[in-house]
Amino acid sequence: MSDPADPMVLRTSVLLRDLAPADLAHVIATGRPYQVRAGAFFFHQDAPARWLYVLTAGRVKFSQITPAGVLVLVRVGGPGDPFGAVAVLGDALHPASAQAVGPCTALGWESAVISTLLEAHPRLALNTVRFLAERVRELQDRYRELATQQAAQRRAHALLRLAAQLGRPVAAGVLLDLPLTRQDLAELTGTTLFTASRTLRRWEQAGLIQSGRARILIRDLAALHALAETPAGVESAGAPASLR
Repeated sequence: MSDPADPMVLRTSVLLRDLAPADLAHVIATGRPYQVRAGAFFFHQDAPARWLYVLTAGRVKFSQITPAGVLVLVRVGGPGDPFGAVAVLGDALHPASAQAVGPCTALGWESAVISTLLEAHPRLALNTVRFLAERVRELQDRYRELATQQAAQRRAHALLRLAAQLGRPVAAGVLLDLPLTRQDLAELTGTTLFTASRTLRRWEQAGLIQSGRARILIRDLAALHALAETPAGVESAGAPASLR
């Protein structure tokens, strides 16, 4: 496994970005390294939030169980992503569970340690505020999509978010090499498995994407952007009707 305290990865995290070398070294030194096997949980929904983490290797998926008992995938995180940030607030509960998709390494800080670090390092405090604000904006965007957009648009937005966060450029497009099922994509966009499968199959037939075991290749990113902004049934030069 990778070094949980790898400074090369940690300095790219939104929380630790632009810290002076000495400050970064101090923050890293106060953290606790974690190595988590595939399928294990960093924390569970509604458990006390005592630790803030930055992922240094692997993938983590965040899910919630609704009052009706339905499991919903909220997001997927990759190296450099902070999670468990509600620990900064003190006496909070985790709103979602965090499960390792594969073997993961992370660096974690207890809430009391984080409070001390925020007071000692203004840049870290500013980064934390910006990170929390970005999470609020992301939730607002997801709510707007659910309230105003059609299912195909929401799925396009979901793939674009994953491509921006976890995608790897390859010769044929952008590769998402993580075990993401069609059920996962349905949960990310608030639709049924049948509807998600039908749309993805249509996109695959049109050459927009190519899916396989534990991978999705986005072959036409521009067309996906056009689909995300164009209601189904409306013609657009960048989004052929065959893709909708």
